[in-house]
Amino acid sequence: MDDIVKQAMAKWPNVPHCYGWLALDARGGWRMRDEAAQAADTLGDRLANATLVGFINRNYQHDEQGRWFFQNGPQRVFVNLESTPFIARTDPKQGLVLQTGAALETIERLYLLEAGEAIVQAGEVIAQVDDRDVAQLFEGLELDGKPARDEALLAWLGGGDGNNGTLTLRWRGATIPVERIARDALPGRFGFVRTPAGPVGA
Repeated sequence: MDDIVKQAMAKWPNVPHCYGWLALDARGGWRMRDEAAQAADTLGDRLANATLVGFINRNYQHDEQGRWFFQNGPQRVFVNLESTPFIARTDPKQGLVLQTGAALETIERLYLLEAGEAIVQAGEVIAQVDDRDVAQLFEGLELDGKPARDEALLAWLGGGDGNNGTLTLRWRGATIPVERIARDALPGRFGFVRTPAGPVGA
């Protein structure tokens, strides 16, 4: 967290929190949700100012309820998540890089959603892989020790647990287990809130 933020928090400890005005999209873009975006229930305009984006990335964290927020001086700006708290992109040197700029050199598990979206886990980090990078990641998928072809992967996604073979991911010299999971099950499984809400009547 930036020192200037810590100083502001100490000086103004009781500033009301902000809800609904900031979102993280499934490609790692920060979105400003003005009143029109909120009324239409859309993601809003993508932030392009590099200084502002960097400030958000450095001051992004969560509370004990699993609500993610950007600490903007003394105020918490809670974030609506289109998918997961982090979004990852492939990087030839670092493996995977989060939207915050942090690297994930290794991953512990890969989860696949119903429609084939990829979620990676590294410790407490849960990140959806940017859809533009999924094909590159999937090059390392193996079904029962053999390269997983598209038809076999689709069949595996449609099967129940334990059916259609064992899927793994070869990634940076490691063999990563792969598990099916429903999109709606992610927040409960990993303890995050997609749409934080303020106190009733606030």
